[in-house]
Amino acid sequence: MSAYRPCAAMLLFNPAGDVLVAERNDMEESAWQLPQGGIDKGETAEQAALRELEEEIGTASATIIAVAPNTVSYDWPANKVGGRRKRWRGQCITLVALQFSGHDRDINLETDHPEFRNWKWVSLEMLPRLITPFKRVVYEYAVTQFTPIRDKLRQVNSQSNRNGAL
Repeated sequence: MSAYRPCAAMLLFNPAGDVLVAERNDMEESAWQLPQGGIDKGETAEQAALRELEEEIGTASATIIAVAPNTVSYDWPANKVGGRRKRWRGQCITLVALQFSGHDRDINLETDHPEFRNWKWVSLEMLPRLITPFKRVVYEYAVTQFTPIRDKLRQVNSQSNRNGAL
């Protein structure tokens, strides 16, 4: 068994090229992160991303557009006790980029097992500054991997808007 729990983290891009982050509801202080969750046995990272997106933010209005070529691992802090810490040392993240095809009202944090209390759209470059330090390496990698994809999405959406306005 691996020392790291396999997970998928989702970069959900809106038409403006911003990414959804959500504020954890199990922390007293503000703690923002990408939606993420475990990859079940027999499940691909892409399947896990779609499932977790619906479980965590209540929407399936998304299409996968890219998967980062490498996984990134991080260790949980030594003061994190119990639960998953007993079984794994940390998490091994596969980053999955998705294009949001819904409306903001389609995002619903009141899921069966709510994990977040708030959400917002932020620039891709802001991700590493929002996250807890032990996860920062994952978010820095996300910025390097998905900036070209974000820029292409912005270009396509800008052209679509111009063509629709004619």
